[in-house]
Amino acid sequence: MQYIMTFVWSFILVHMINFVLMSLGGGQELHLVTASVLSVLFAIFVILISMTIPNDPVPNHHEH
Repeated sequence: MQYIMTFVWSFILVHMINFVLMSLGGGQELHLVTASVLSVLFAIFVILISMTIPNDPVPNHHEH
């Protein structure tokens, strides 16, 4: 479920960034295919980063 939501959020965020940047760039046309490909690449990048970060708790070392 977390992978599906990662793809959903990356799709939403990349398309939103695409819309804003194309609107600021002089009213150019939207490239939805490019934004969709970038959203998939971004989601894969985020998933790979989350796999490399350890999920173990950090041990507390009490120095006296």
